[in-house]
Amino acid sequence: MSRRLLTGAALLTALAAAALAGCSDGGSGRASSRWQPRPGLAWQWQLDGRVDPSADVPVYDIDGFENSAADVARLHRAGRKVICYVNVGAWEDFRPDRDAFPRSVLGEPNGWKGERWLDIRRRDVLRPIMERRFDMCRDKGFDAVEPDLMEGYGNDTGFPLTAGDQLAYNRMIAAIAHERGLAVGLKNDLPQIPRLVSHFDFAVNEECAQYDECDELSPFIEAGKAVFHVEYTQRRSGFCAESRRLGLSSMVKKPDLGVWRSPC
Repeated sequence: MSRRLLTGAALLTALAAAALAGCSDGGSGRASSRWQPRPGLAWQWQLDGRVDPSADVPVYDIDGFENSAADVARLHRAGRKVICYVNVGAWEDFRPDRDAFPRSVLGEPNGWKGERWLDIRRRDVLRPIMERRFDMCRDKGFDAVEPDLMEGYGNDTGFPLTAGDQLAYNRMIAAIAHERGLAVGLKNDLPQIPRLVSHFDFAVNEECAQYDECDELSPFIEAGKAVFHVEYTQRRSGFCAESRRLGLSSMVKKPDLGVWRSPC
């Protein structure tokens, strides 16, 4: 399930070890207890079902609802850090908290079965829902959150969303994570990276090589923050050298985001 919006090798082992231990203030007083992934960490991204722990990498990004505290603990025992995938930009009719969203905040379908864009201007309504979702991530023992669909303002959502609306919402999402001691990643939203990099601990990107956008992620690398990157249709020979030059943590995945991975 590629999550890129409709518009539009790890480095050294030593780097990976340093990254797992690193911390950053990131604008939060709780930074000393918050994970800060550094550039070059290898990772696995599996959103299709319960996690398969067979990939020998230090970071796993998995669905927060579909995996249990026991799944997270098993990965921790293997020395891995674990990121909690949560959709913050669209309503999903298959989630257990679907009835918590009032119909007034549900917009147009976003192209994924059972999903509709959210009116992110309604932060008063959405904040407590997202707080409960991030509580779930914290209580299951996750180290970080990957909040998805964070650039609705560039899509036909059914609401007149602006870049300013998105900035305010994304900063709110980062604050909710940090209040719970969780690291948080900026998913895509490349145009707003200069104004958001200080609020987020890492980035998650889909297809920056496909769209010739990878240089736009450099502010994260320059700040010592990891960029977890995937391509779906590009051959490794076409982008891995550039990914290594930029310091990205890159791999090829199939769009269903199952177990298979082909890292740079």
